Amino acid sequence: MFVVNRASTATSWTSLVLWLSFCFSGTYAAATAGLVPRVDLRSVLTNQKWSADTTISFAGSPEFYNVTERWTTFSAPTYSAAISPATEDDVAKIVKLAKSHKIPFLATGGRHGYTTTLGDLHDGLAIDLSGFKSLHVDATAQTVTVGPGIRVGDIFEPLYKAGFDLQTGSSSCPSLIGVTLGGGVGRYQGVYGLITDALVSVRLVTAKGDIIEVSKKSHSDLFWGIRGAGANFGIILSATYKVHPLTDGGDVFTVEYIIPAEKSSTYFKTIESMSPLPAELASIMLINSNSTTNKTQVQAQWTYKGREDKARKALAPILDLGLDTTRMANVPWNELVVSAFGNIMDSICRANITRDLYSWNMKNYSASTYSASFAKMDNYFAKYPGARSSILQFEFFPNQAMAAVPRDETAFPWRDTTGYINFNMLFDDRDDATQNASIALGLELRGDLVATSGYPELTVFVNYAHGDETLEQIYGKDKLGRLAKLKKAWDPDHMFSFNNGLPTRYP
Repeated sequence: MFVVNRASTATSWTSLVLWLSFCFSGTYAAATAGLVPRVDLRSVLTNQKWSADTTISFAGSPEFYNVTERWTTFSAPTYSAAISPATEDDVAKIVKLAKSHKIPFLATGGRHGYTTTLGDLHDGLAIDLSGFKSLHVDATAQTVTVGPGIRVGDIFEPLYKAGFDLQTGSSSCPSLIGVTLGGGVGRYQGVYGLITDALVSVRLVTAKGDIIEVSKKSHSDLFWGIRGAGANFGIILSATYKVHPLTDGGDVFTVEYIIPAEKSSTYFKTIESMSPLPAELASIMLINSNSTTNKTQVQAQWTYKGREDKARKALAPILDLGLDTTRMANVPWNELVVSAFGNIMDSICRANITRDLYSWNMKNYSASTYSASFAKMDNYFAKYPGARSSILQFEFFPNQAMAAVPRDETAFPWRDTTGYINFNMLFDDRDDATQNASIALGLELRGDLVATSGYPELTVFVNYAHGDETLEQIYGKDKLGRLAKLKKAWDPDHMFSFNNGLPTRYP
């Protein structure tokens, strides 16, 4: 989860001009970091009385590193101090202090976000929420309530043992609440909808430092906004979700392949012919470089939520290709994400690595575009060996349940999306040639694939946003008017605006 603070004071005519220009351009929040007055964070924090288990650390100490280490070091925020609150009241107190002293901050659960807008935070305060690890399953109400320190992977075993499942993303390491605030896409969205569609209520610290309950019955307009644009409105202290009783014993049928270059074109055409996918069937495809052979390949995983006989019927076009499988099995729901692609989560979740990502939505599948992208990735890997850990990832996720939710029900704008593409660039940050080539290819691939995506222009799921997109491309033009009014009502001083921040007026 990422929630942020930016407050500013126009201290000169130049500052005032900057303030006005950014305010009217709709990106006021992005300008304010440089205008924040400096304060002595050490003095502000240590002169307060905190609960016994709340800890404070400062740049340069091992404790500070442990609570600020990030998944990616690319365009990362920087901090002078960090605080790990132990109680909800301490979180509220921190927000009030930050407001009164104009301290920019970022509150995080998993520190997994990667939008480059986070890098606008300089020498701020890190609010580490990783200690809020409460998790309670209410079997009678069929709900689970979690704190912001709970990562996606933390819920699998407790829910499975209690006889439930919940739609989740495709990675185990981000904060579950953080994923939820942007909407939360994943393999089960065809059956259950988005993760945010399962949200029942949250406890939230507002920009004033008040702790409130937010649900359909309490602050319903804010509840609408946090489901799709939630990083803009406060710090979530806990969230309650509706869970689902296990079906078919909780088993998921899964099959995985490594597909060589010479068979990739046929495979892409088969995927295109299968659209739209059944609600229960989802796939993740990777175009990457084989670390042993240094040849470009396709890795693919297909999952079917249901019995094997139904899965084989839905998967017949793929199974009939006669490809060599690396795995074909019924997998318990709680093991699906962490066991994908031979336990690839171990490398995906590794922290403190330079990663840069470009992402975009699609609702049409295009075999010819995928083949062209494969050729470009092949050339990229051959020319830049330092980029061979990079991956072009396709998430083919059906959208039946997601699309069945009325579009005005939540702030999430892209319910007609049936797939998400991520170009995950990994390179040594000292290798300028590879970095420049990676960024250039990312922009080129994004342009190519958006052209056949079924959308007239770039659209992106906010949790996947790179940070260079327009507000309309992230939040949807028809949502922005209502979101801006909410921002003005709940965060007029842009306390929470580093994560693809919203304006307080639109247009």
